[in-house]
Amino acid sequence: MAITVALLVAGIATTALLSRPKPIAVVVTDLQPGRVEATVSNTRAGSVTACRRAKLAPPAGGRIGTLAVKKGQRVKAGQLLLELWNDDFVARERVAREQLQSARASARQACTVADTAAANARRAQQLRDQGFLSPEGIQRSQSEAQSSAAACSAATAQIAEADARIGASRADTERTVLRAPFDGIVAELNGEVGEYLTPSPPGIPTLPAVDLIDDSCLYVSAPIDEVDAARLKLGMSARITLDAFRDRHFNGTVKRIAPYVLALEKQARTAEVEVHFTDTADAQALLIGYSADVDIIVTAHDRVLRVPTAAVMPGNRVLVLGSDGVLKEVTFTPGLSNWEFTEVASGLAKGDRVVTSLDRAGVKAGAKAEVEVAKK
Repeated sequence: MAITVALLVAGIATTALLSRPKPIAVVVTDLQPGRVEATVSNTRAGSVTACRRAKLAPPAGGRIGTLAVKKGQRVKAGQLLLELWNDDFVARERVAREQLQSARASARQACTVADTAAANARRAQQLRDQGFLSPEGIQRSQSEAQSSAAACSAATAQIAEADARIGASRADTERTVLRAPFDGIVAELNGEVGEYLTPSPPGIPTLPAVDLIDDSCLYVSAPIDEVDAARLKLGMSARITLDAFRDRHFNGTVKRIAPYVLALEKQARTAEVEVHFTDTADAQALLIGYSADVDIIVTAHDRVLRVPTAAVMPGNRVLVLGSDGVLKEVTFTPGLSNWEFTEVASGLAKGDRVVTSLDRAGVKAGAKAEVEVAKK
């Protein structure tokens, strides 16, 4: 009889043990001190932009005679990019130079005659003083000297006129020549030798002949919501992330905050913010137009207890795995917060095991749980 009772009790205990629900495997993080930042992020993707970018075209229209660069070529300031057919302007400038030489020769001749006439007038005056020359003779020599001097002045003025004509011809020629305004890289060329270039009419933009980019200085231009923009100041530190370099963060500094808010249709009102790369070497491997995001650090607290923001439930509640293997709900007082971490002002302690896998079935207060073992 005793054996039967013992077997019955053992069977009941075994059944109860087997029917007991298995503990839920959860992912936890041990709370430790660290850095928590209050940040402001862009509402839409920003883009990597060059500090200087010029879309160039000659001020005059005409047929392309010389295309001195290729797409992707690096150029120096003042280097020739393209030149329109300008043989007529060059010929006019050559004529103007020849006219200048002729004017100089005529001026030398006229002024030599004037010098001779002036010398003759002085000698005539001396002869008049000695009584060897009549008043009519002295008057005639003085008139000749004055006339020669006027001719010299007129010829000299023609030199200045010829020189100005050369300047005008050179200006016409320069209107057909396009040079690089700064060091950079040719991003785009729109035209080939023999094609006709037409300058943009006022208010009607057309494709530039040459798109020149100074890629030695890059920054990120990003839209910030109007509510967050009021918290920003020049000089704030920022982190830049690029889709092309997902595993890297670039340090940056806020250099400009637009003094106005953009109100685009069907989009939130935003202010444009420029974040420059702190280390210019970081930007050397980047391409203009890369999509980019910025996290601007408004304020930060170091060495404070922090909890992953993903583990925080509405009402500032978290699930903590106790030493007895039971999940319990704890309400805490938060401090600074961002998408990654939330500062714990009170309510939690260092070493508390906070559950981060809240999306798993059965994860709730009072449930039995165990720490999930990472698979090797």
